[in-house]
Amino acid sequence: MTLPRFGRRARQTEQLVLAWDGRALAYVQARQEAADRYRVQRFGVLRAEGDKPGEDLARQLMAAGLRGKAVRAMLRPDQYQILQIDAPAVPPEELKTAARWQIRDMVNMHLDDLTLDVLRVGDERVRASGSIFVIAAPNAVIRGVMETAQAARCSVDVIDIQELAQRNLQSALARRAGASDRAHAAIVMHEDNQALLTICAHDELFYTRRIDLGAGFMQAPWGMAPAASPDQGEEIALAQDGERAQRLVVEIQRSLDLWDRTWPMLVLDRIGVQAGARTAEMADWLSRDLGHSVTPLDATPLFPGFEGGSEADRRLCWPLLGVLLRSEGRQL
Repeated sequence: MTLPRFGRRARQTEQLVLAWDGRALAYVQARQEAADRYRVQRFGVLRAEGDKPGEDLARQLMAAGLRGKAVRAMLRPDQYQILQIDAPAVPPEELKTAARWQIRDMVNMHLDDLTLDVLRVGDERVRASGSIFVIAAPNAVIRGVMETAQAARCSVDVIDIQELAQRNLQSALARRAGASDRAHAAIVMHEDNQALLTICAHDELFYTRRIDLGAGFMQAPWGMAPAASPDQGEEIALAQDGERAQRLVVEIQRSLDLWDRTWPMLVLDRIGVQAGARTAEMADWLSRDLGHSVTPLDATPLFPGFEGGSEADRRLCWPLLGVLLRSEGRQL
């Protein structure tokens, strides 16, 4: 399939970003006011109904006045794989073809059914990593996004992924704090069962991993059990929730230890978290258990107008804010 490159961004003052996962379509429309600052005009989530969800969503987009727009699309983590491999020793123009051959035993479907793109790991001004990220998305997923947008007479200018949107957000916040040359980590909850960890520096993505935590993690208690003695069933449930919470701490700590060994010249300056209404709670809990200051990943100063609506809709739309941020295409 011939598609816009993952992560390429056009320079536009007003932008519409969509994410369609086959069940719901999240959108954010915003106008750029300054570098790293966008006025959010509207955002929301449209939920598909009936036997033809794509057509139903197209009708809802048109009813919402979003017909005929140029859009940027973002894929959710469960819509693609992101792999890290040693960079093949080939010219840049042959990198994608060589990577396709190298990942043939690492992907979960036939290569002919996948759309691939590649991205250098980190920033070679710090140290050449010799590695690349390979993004592999099923053609059917890409086609579904494109057809839904086209049914509403919208043209898809770029297809992005959540790791790069997250990179853009945390990098913009680091620039705002005057710390873009230092390493910073972001932990963002995806759905209610997965944490997406990214570590960046110099506006580039150096490390990413997904930590699966099981369904219902966002509704489970993370702190101490209540003083009242629960019955046996409640004791088992609390123990299971405690194990999942501790697993998140352990996996984050393993990633931070790996970071220290791999990139000792880039000391981790800050860790931010985003977990919707439970962001402050998670920041406090992780600060205590990791022994490292963890703060809420607050993008509000960069996106005035991103307020109101339901908590569930804001959580689905939050990653799309990163796609709005202007960034240049990479030279591979």
